[in-house]
Amino acid sequence: MQAFRIWDIHQKTFYLRNNQLIAGYLQGPNTKLEEKMDVVSVDPHTLFLGIHGGKLCLSCVKSGDDIRLQLEEVNITDLSKNKEQDKRFIFIRSEKGPTTSFESAACRGWFLSTALEADQPVGFTNTPEAPIMITKFYFQEDQ
Repeated sequence: MQAFRIWDIHQKTFYLRNNQLIAGYLQGPNTKLEEKMDVVSVDPHTLFLGIHGGKLCLSCVKSGDDIRLQLEEVNITDLSKNKEQDKRFIFIRSEKGPTTSFESAACRGWFLSTALEADQPVGFTNTPEAPIMITKFYFQEDQ
């Protein structure tokens, strides 16, 4: 498991509020609220993403026509690419220049996204080129 910093192209970092992943501008003493991404590689371009030492994992959940990001209490090191029930935790990482996008393996065509406004929940969009959602992130191994 490796730790990574993640922030969107508008410099919003991720933090936890009421068990929900939020993207916002953290300054001063609030910078310690930044959540680092715990990453376990599945294949060269697929990975599991978690926070809190890999104890809360990001998943793509479909409920009716609604696709949403959910944080699930599961240990990232217990997940397996070979288990169908773990597919919702797999993200496909695509790099384009200095930025990275994350597509859900379980919900193809849906990308991890942040809103233009600060302090909004991190979610998914199926229109990655739309100007109202941000799907490009800087993703850097934490030193």
